[in-house]
Amino acid sequence: VQLQASGGGLVQAGGSLRLSCTASGTITSIRGMGWYRQAPGKQRELVARIGSGGTTTYLDSVKGRFTCSRDNTENTVYLQMNSLKPEDTAVYYCDAFIDTMNYWGKGTLVTVSS
Repeated sequence: VQLQASGGGLVQAGGSLRLSCTASGTITSIRGMGWYRQAPGKQRELVARIGSGGTTTYLDSVKGRFTCSRDNTENTVYLQMNSLKPEDTAVYYCDAFIDTMNYWGKGTLVTVSS
C-alpha cells in the first residue's frame, strides 16, 4: 500500500491550493484519513482529519479556511486550502488507516509568500 500526495507549491498570501492524496495497492477498507504539517523547527501537527463517514476535525487555526474531503471510490483525500497565510508554510503529509495499519505519504511542500 502506498499513499501519493500532490498539489503543493508556492502561492501568495490570500491564495488557494488543493492537496490530494491517493492510496493504492491491495486495500480492503480505509478508515480515517488526514493531513498533518511540519514547519521548520516545529513539531508535526494535525491539520485535518476525516472519518470513513465524513466526520471532520480541524486544527483551530485553519477552521473556516481549510476543507478536508474524501472520495471513497478513488481512495483519495483532499485538502482545499483557502485564504492561505505565511504561517501555513510547511511540508504537508497525508496519512490513512488502511485495513490494520496506518500509512504515511511523502510530504508535499506548501510555501506561502507574504
